[in-house]
Amino acid sequence: MSGAGGRGCGSPVPQRAPWSLVAATAAFCLVSATSVWTAGAEPMRRLAAWGGFLGEEHAYPADELMPLTCRGRVRGQEPSRVLTQGMAWHLRVLNKTKEFEDAVRKVLKDVNLDNDVVVSVFETNIRVLGGLLGGHSLAIMLKEKGEYMQWYNDELLQMAKQLGYKLLPAFNTTSGLPYPRINLKFGIRKPEARTGTETDTCTACAGTLILEFAALSRFTGATIFEEYARKALDFLWEKRQRSSNLVGVTINIHTGDWVRKDSGVGAGIDSYYEYLLKAYVLLGDDSFLERFNTHYDAIMRYISQPPLLLDVHIHKPMLNARTWMDALLAFFPGLQVLKGDIRPAIETHEMLYQVIKKHNFLPEAFTTDFRVHWAQHPLRPEFAESTYFLYKATGDPYYLEVGKTLIENLNKYARVPCGFAAMKDVRTGSHEDRMDSFFLAEMFKYLYLLFADKEDIIFDIEDYIFTTEAHLLPLWLSTTNQSIAKKNTTSEYTELDDSNFDWTCPNTQILFPNDPLYAQSIREPLKNVVDKSCPRGIIRVEESFRSGAKPPLRARDFMATNPEHLEILKKMGVSLIHLKDGRVQLVQHAIQAASSIDAEDGLRFMQEMIELSSQQQKEQQLPPRAVQIVSHPFFGRVVLTAGPAQFGLDLSKHKETRGFVASSKPYNGCSELTNPEAVMGKIALIQRGQCMFAEKARNIQNAGAIGGIVIDDNEGSSSDTAPLFQMAGDGKDTDDIKIPMLFLFSKEGSIILDAVREYEEVEVLLSDKAKDRDPEMENEEQSSPENDSQNQSAEQVSSSSQEVDSVDQESSEENSLNSYPESLSPADMDNAASISASEQTSNPTENHETTNLNGECTDLDNQLQEQSETEEDSNPNVSWGKKVQPIDSILADWNEDIEAFEMMEKDEL
Repeated sequence: MSGAGGRGCGSPVPQRAPWSLVAATAAFCLVSATSVWTAGAEPMRRLAAWGGFLGEEHAYPADELMPLTCRGRVRGQEPSRVLTQGMAWHLRVLNKTKEFEDAVRKVLKDVNLDNDVVVSVFETNIRVLGGLLGGHSLAIMLKEKGEYMQWYNDELLQMAKQLGYKLLPAFNTTSGLPYPRINLKFGIRKPEARTGTETDTCTACAGTLILEFAALSRFTGATIFEEYARKALDFLWEKRQRSSNLVGVTINIHTGDWVRKDSGVGAGIDSYYEYLLKAYVLLGDDSFLERFNTHYDAIMRYISQPPLLLDVHIHKPMLNARTWMDALLAFFPGLQVLKGDIRPAIETHEMLYQVIKKHNFLPEAFTTDFRVHWAQHPLRPEFAESTYFLYKATGDPYYLEVGKTLIENLNKYARVPCGFAAMKDVRTGSHEDRMDSFFLAEMFKYLYLLFADKEDIIFDIEDYIFTTEAHLLPLWLSTTNQSIAKKNTTSEYTELDDSNFDWTCPNTQILFPNDPLYAQSIREPLKNVVDKSCPRGIIRVEESFRSGAKPPLRARDFMATNPEHLEILKKMGVSLIHLKDGRVQLVQHAIQAASSIDAEDGLRFMQEMIELSSQQQKEQQLPPRAVQIVSHPFFGRVVLTAGPAQFGLDLSKHKETRGFVASSKPYNGCSELTNPEAVMGKIALIQRGQCMFAEKARNIQNAGAIGGIVIDDNEGSSSDTAPLFQMAGDGKDTDDIKIPMLFLFSKEGSIILDAVREYEEVEVLLSDKAKDRDPEMENEEQSSPENDSQNQSAEQVSSSSQEVDSVDQESSEENSLNSYPESLSPADMDNAASISASEQTSNPTENHETTNLNGECTDLDNQLQEQSETEEDSNPNVSWGKKVQPIDSILADWNEDIEAFEMMEKDEL
């Protein structure tokens, strides 16, 4: 449930992988794929065949498949996102018992746990330890049936126990919360371990251990694992905010102080809630149910704003902490089904489905009015999981159609020559050289189960519970090796007057009579919620205000000409300064506020104002463009995100440009071309450098080119590590340039250059968004996937996209913007107050005013993500009026969001 990388061209995969584990042996290798019915059947079979065959063909025994470059990524030898389950492609056809047995043998032969590699404790637990335990659960089930696995003698369990002991040193803290990372060979805090200095961890990281650790204890009789996991959960429970019963996102593992005080059901917290309920189901401990019910009551009281789920501040839960949602909350409807609260599950799921229909995939984050906030989509399975549980609960065939849409979109937009590639940008359709193991372990499994008949599964799925990574643990563990006190001490638990608690851990055969009309009646009012052009935000009123006090001033309501509003600003410590040029500035001094509560309201007001300002700023920027390779053997399946130009043909307003590519001579395009016949009627490839972009464009246009692609001359540059930028003109009139011009970094450009060397004739499409592929080519290619995969150049490099920054007009040769810094310097913090939820009791530092909004509603599907901002003004204060807000001020506020995204990059949260 919790799910965010460098790339690299490295050494070949060794014969014995240093860190590859088949966590996906517990993935659904045990169900039969012979009877997938409904209209989604054939796409499902094709999905499974491509994901499994090509993964094993190109990546074994590495940890992860790189589907664009057709090779494996090995943990510790080249950049890797997270610790993967490894060898997950043994899922292959999802189903064949013989393949499962072969996969187990390969794990035992090829896996080595004693490696000098730093891993995430959380990820290692849910993916690797969970995979080994799930594999063991199914292995002993098969052995008992008497046909397969007769040779098996708990080998996977012994590996799981070895791994469990390797993780235990991470719990050596006074709080019992584990360190976030550990070295598998050297443990914690040794010089050679290169870890152990961390002070913070996320709530989900510390609270998503109990299922795997308790199962390990119950299977082996070694109680220490369950004891450690329970202690961590106990500590988190004691540290909840007592008035709201919510937990924050990040906590100090030594002091127990909340580092980030915002709370939601998405990234950083998600699986903590999930594991409380599932621990009750698996272990039969009532205290886990009491805790879950207490938290659930708070979630539905504060975070749930149907159909939305919005983060709030744990100390002021009626105030939203942000105006966007992340994709990981898509698991929550499925958890609500398990809890028995079906109505809000249907509502939120329907909202998410409409977002998917709008963007083809669920963006990594999206705003409350359903615009793209973070445009990535790493093929996350949470929505498919909730779809499966809702279909199981309602029997409504509508959810089969939802599953069919998911499968068709995966085959249509994510399938590449060697597997399925994550989407770097859902707006352009560009890809990333990455196929996470959870795509096989979870996505395939839930989609298969959605379409499978009961007789297709060779065991009773009701006898197992899914871990957060969709591994299966048997429910009979609740009565095995119960050497640990069953009743935890749940202090200060208050009975809740909530009728929903009458139905907890429901029997679906009784609670939900499989009446599709029930689900339909709930969905009907929401059918157009995403398509509304300008949906109004939900206005929440603090309960304490109902007694007569006025709610705090919201940024969206502020008017500089309203004396009452100015008085409220003064009370919050916010000053309004009129400048000589007619602009105004807003600056906040916390120490000047009337009270600490007013100071918090001032910080929240400034945060809202900055968010509103950033939306206006984005509307002034050009969106990224797409370069799609459409010739054999790519057929449109490789999409590169390109930077646009401020001159030439605007691809968003005109038909796309399609043509074969040819290199210009001279390659830099800075003088009259000597090979005009080669580029005539084609798209010219030009190297960056030595002259202005506009000059290059004029030279290739005069030679008869119909478009141009500028490739960065900085070898190894990549949009993975640098932001794309808009190519500026030369300060002169550029109306004479009529052809489209796009920019690619070296890594992305090399994909086209390598394709030219390999196939000579390479045709590309320049457009504002990737176009649908040629169905005839698709059908022709599907007839022989093995041949296509062999024809794919092994030298291809990852295609990926990044945000596009607007350009400052400088006198330099070619203009671009730097990306936002990963963290703010002390000087930055001196000039801007942090607006993050974790800093509500901030020091008296200044904050900055934000630009005014014009009140218009604009579709931002093709606008930039909010991580990228433009530095338009050197004034340290944010100007409200004519000029755009400066980057330092925006980054001071958005530091929290950046940290959250970095955590997702590190820990897959």
